[in-house]
Amino acid sequence: MDYGCIGEKLSHSFSKEIHNALTDYDYQLLELKREELKAFFTERSFKAINVTIPYKLDVIPYLDWISDEARAINAVNTIVNRNGKLYGYNTDFYGLKGLIERKIKSFKGKTVAILGSGGTSNTAFAVANSLDAENVVKVSRKKQEGYITYDELYESYSNCEIIINTTPCGMYPKAGVSAVDINRFPCVEAVFDAVYNPLKSKLILDAEKKGIISDGGLYMLVSQAAYAVEKFIDTSVSLEKIEEVFKKIYKDKMNVVLIGMPASGKSSVGKELEKMLSKTFVDSDTVLSENAEKTIPEIFNEHGEAYFRELEKDTIKNISSENSHIIATGGGAVLNCENIENLKSNGRIYFLDRPLSMLLTTDDRPLSSNRADLEKRYNERYELYRKYADVIVDGSGCINEVAKRIEADFNGYSCN
Repeated sequence: MDYGCIGEKLSHSFSKEIHNALTDYDYQLLELKREELKAFFTERSFKAINVTIPYKLDVIPYLDWISDEARAINAVNTIVNRNGKLYGYNTDFYGLKGLIERKIKSFKGKTVAILGSGGTSNTAFAVANSLDAENVVKVSRKKQEGYITYDELYESYSNCEIIINTTPCGMYPKAGVSAVDINRFPCVEAVFDAVYNPLKSKLILDAEKKGIISDGGLYMLVSQAAYAVEKFIDTSVSLEKIEEVFKKIYKDKMNVVLIGMPASGKSSVGKELEKMLSKTFVDSDTVLSENAEKTIPEIFNEHGEAYFRELEKDTIKNISSENSHIIATGGGAVLNCENIENLKSNGRIYFLDRPLSMLLTTDDRPLSSNRADLEKRYNERYELYRKYADVIVDGSGCINEVAKRIEADFNGYSCN
């Protein structure tokens, strides 16, 4: 391996795709156990590597030189082999600073709360001070020197204006949780999260609901990779290139989610979009039925609707945690706001608004098998579809026309 990334678990890392988009060298991912680090660094058979959790501190004793910013942060994420000597850098500082400056240029006069006690916490502390924060506090689950606890955060710093999450809380595969309750910070103006998978953590989704400036960790990941490239091959990467790669990776990873009434064409449109957008089509009801080894009418008849909704919630949670999918949901998925939050974490939601007069009843949909029931469900759910959709799509045309409308919106969507 000439260029690559080492870490403990890398199966869901985006780093290979990012580096391949930034430059043309062959970038590999290498999972190492802690006891394997010594042999790896003794051999030194690489040109340059990135280091990710949990080894950003562990690698320091193997290095011949480390940069001032890496020494100050006490973490190294970039190592370059120059004639057998290992040079360590920390490009996370520039990545996080780039993420923040995309939204806010200064922290002057602000109180900043940094969640977490790992290496990225030290990075965030350095960045906050570089942006002229008036007061910076670091928060840990355990009482330790230099940190306050979460109880102390709520009691004494609920007036903080900036929150930066550096913990893995809310990261795949344990998405859907947040390190703090954003509602307990009435003065908060901006929220940043180092978590990049899912694209929007629960913390970021909660901030968005309140209209708070916020951003997840993907831009930080791309930006720090760009600075690593500069160290790797002694070249420069423009901000325009960083923005281009960020938007490409974001949209490549993003799911397209289809909601709407039964018989509104979600599955048919989804299969058409699969070809148009080069994403994998998934029907949540089909996955649910296959996992249960029963048809949906059988599940309703044997266990009732409440049981089905629990299965649906678990199915949607699992599907929405993956990337690059076209997801067709069941008609009642919007009845549970947890489903919507999971779908929004990695997806853009499209409501296929097909007129009631064009919807047909079918025997495989227990709650809309006759006209009266279909109309009842339509009236119950219509405003929910509109409320939760990022885009409302006219679903009255033919399948190809509806798919093209979604394709045009998605291709024109700018992930700012």
